[in-house]
Order: sequence, then structure tokens, then C-alpha cells
Amino acid sequence: MLRIYKVVVECGGFSAAEVELNISRAAISIAMSDLESRLGFRLCQRGRSGFSLTEEGQEIYNYTLQLLSSIEDFRTQVNTLHTQLKGELNIGITDNLVTLPEMKITNALAQLKQLGPEVIINIRMIPPNEVELGVLDNRLHIGIVPTIRALSGLNYHSLYLEHSQLYCSDSHPLFNRPDDQIELQEWDAVVPSYAQTAVIKAQLQQLNGTATATDREGVAFLIMTGQYIGYLPDHLAQQWVAAGRMRAISPDQYQYDTQFSAITRKEARPNQVLETYLERLISG
Repeated sequence: MLRIYKVVVECGGFSAAEVELNISRAAISIAMSDLESRLGFRLCQRGRSGFSLTEEGQEIYNYTLQLLSSIEDFRTQVNTLHTQLKGELNIGITDNLVTLPEMKITNALAQLKQLGPEVIINIRMIPPNEVELGVLDNRLHIGIVPTIRALSGLNYHSLYLEHSQLYCSDSHPLFNRPDDQIELQEWDAVVPSYAQTAVIKAQLQQLNGTATATDREGVAFLIMTGQYIGYLPDHLAQQWVAAGRMRAISPDQYQYDTQFSAITRKEARPNQVLETYLERLISG
């Protein structure tokens, strides 16, 4: 019931939790009522006015996170007693890294599965800030994120240097125009709404940003409309460039690099599965 309650809180209500949990709203309502009866107080307000937590409900949510984290720690410690690799690897990854040619993440996952056939791998594709939070509160064992800032509670292990360029699609007026005849401010551009380094922000400020996207796939969607220009990683854009559907604009001038790192929580308990994966990820 606490696990259901956690999902309800994080989804902001019963309706969204119904999809996440794959159970009916009636079943969720029964579980919540049963939990409130056992605890002896109301956890949340629900009705036409919307969903909101009571003060006690907020505290129970915080305690639930602590409890589930402790259970995961217990499971991890038990798994270290096995001579064979057993347990789970919960990994959070920033979107659209699968097309990187180095394939470090994929290769390390393959090696982990070969070494521990019983290991359960759970991947979450979420924004970088959610990956950081997930690792910090022990919901994730490891994350792959762009290195924007160093958080004190995390260890950083460098993995990739990703190169990005400014692109337009073949249906955009700039596709056949010479680079030396292009004034960027005259054209609508899509810019990312997620955090960036100061160097990258300076590049983005040269654009006439009239649209935003929360991830690189969203940027690609808008570029392919033929109405926007925008920055994409070379490895992601390559499929459209090779097909003649997209081209880079002044590639020597409009480009930047992004460092990607694997992050783990400092002072985390020993975890044989995580240590095995991280070793192969870094060495790969």
C-alpha cells in the first residue's frame, strides 16, 4: 500500500497513477482508504477541487522514501553474500544516447548480463535533473547525464564527449542557401529547456528561440517540420544527414561539445552488481 501511495503522490493523483500502476482507480482508492485506516489519519484530499497532501500525508511520503531505500539497501547487502551476481541494476539515462557510436552503455549492460544472468536491469529514460535526484535518494543505482554542475553528494565518472551542431531540414529555406548568406536571428529556432553550461548557453543565445523542447528528440521533431533550426548531437542527426533530410549550418562556427558522465551516490553501501557494471562501463 505504501508503494501505491508513493506512485499516487509522484503522479499527482489517482488518474495518472492508474496508468503508472496498471490497476484500476477503484483499486487505488481502496488501497488508499485501507492505508489511512491503518495509519489512523487522512493522507490526502481528493475530489473536485483536485489532489493535495495533508501535512501527515507529506510526512508519510518522506518516511516511505526512507523505508523503501532501506529495503533496497537490505536487498543489496544480502545479494553481496551470493558468489554469483544477483539483484537489480536501476539505471537512469538521458534521452537519445543509444545512437552514440562508442556504445559504452550498451556494451557494459551486455557484459553485466553475461556475468550475471539473473541480474534484473531496469532502465528509466528521464531528464538529467530527475536522474540526479533518483541517484541521490537511492531510487537509482547509477545515472548517465550531461556534466553541467557537480553536486556534492555524487561521484562523477567521465564517459563521453558529445559533439553537437546547428541543423535545418531539407524543407527549410536555409537548406540550399550558402552559409555565408545566413543571418540566424531571422529564423525561428528551437532551444532546449533543460540546463546547459555557460558556453552552450552563449551559443543558444545567438538563435531566435521561438520554441522549446524538454529533450533532444523534441528538438529533432521541430527541426523536421522545416519551420525551425536547432542544435542536435551529430550521432542523432546522422541518420537524417545520410538520407539528405538534414544538414549542418556553418559547422565550424555553430557547434559545441557536451561532457557526459556516469553518476553514483557517495557513501553508498557496497553493491556488487553496481560495481561490476561501473567497472565495465568505465573501462569500455
